[in-house]
Amino acid sequence: MLMEASALPLAPFRRGKVRDVYVVDDARLLLVATDRVSAFDVVMAETIPHKGAVLTQITAWWLRQLERDVPHHMLSADISDIVREVPQLRDHERELAGRAMLCRRTTVFPIECVVRGYLSGSAWKEYRERGTLAGEPLAGGLKESSRLDPPLFSPATKAEEGHDENITVSRMGELIGAAPAAELERLSREVYERGRAIAAQRGIIIADTKFEFGRSQAKAGTGTVILVDEVLTPDSSRFWPADKYEPGHGQPSFDKQPLRDYLEAEKSAGRWDGNYPPPRLPKEVIEATSERYLDIYRRLTGRNLNTDG
Repeated sequence: MLMEASALPLAPFRRGKVRDVYVVDDARLLLVATDRVSAFDVVMAETIPHKGAVLTQITAWWLRQLERDVPHHMLSADISDIVREVPQLRDHERELAGRAMLCRRTTVFPIECVVRGYLSGSAWKEYRERGTLAGEPLAGGLKESSRLDPPLFSPATKAEEGHDENITVSRMGELIGAAPAAELERLSREVYERGRAIAAQRGIIIADTKFEFGRSQAKAGTGTVILVDEVLTPDSSRFWPADKYEPGHGQPSFDKQPLRDYLEAEKSAGRWDGNYPPPRLPKEVIEATSERYLDIYRRLTGRNLNTDG
């Protein structure tokens, strides 16, 4: 069942580009991953089949791998459990199956915690132009897609609209405090290292990724720092096939690359200026993008996504 937007009998908390968030009570939120898709900061008119379920279930899978060492916000991503906890959702069980996650409420830090194991994307663009990342110099002689040892922790401010802005670690400390900044960096590195080791066993390189963290609710801001939002998904990470990795150019990826390629071609042809409204997506682009999401789910978890919902 495709979902462009949800309409649930709960108080809306916020609506993002691809997620709708609802208030369950003072301690819990419901995250609903729709099938909306964005590229180049523009939300497409069409939806991508199974995308919301893939993002939710990959996150749930990763959190189960990590939870012995890294506290997180997930209470359940099983719709039967969620409906038992939130009976108001009983009439919406089928549409929410696979795409809903019941979570602890937190006070979220206004920082995107980016870890880069390879030089790609905006980091490669800045390095190519200035030899820096977030204004700080990197070693010379690096190529596009070069492996970075050790990985770089590269925080960014969270933008409500447009692009996030890369900042230095010292600037991050000024924004949220030195001690929380150090804890976010420690947790980010730990999750990335654990994640890339697991992915490597499955023939996948996690080139870079971004995390978000929040502080669990407690008096006087003393709550535990926990991992929130999506984790190591194809929307928050670059996944590359290890057997095709070759530094010196861009790499094939397990994400919405068919969509990006189509939009780039439309821009190059002068048919789209990169702003809203986006061009209509052909059926073959929608299907190819959906298959990319399903493929990375299979490769990571070792099983097919249940697409009966």
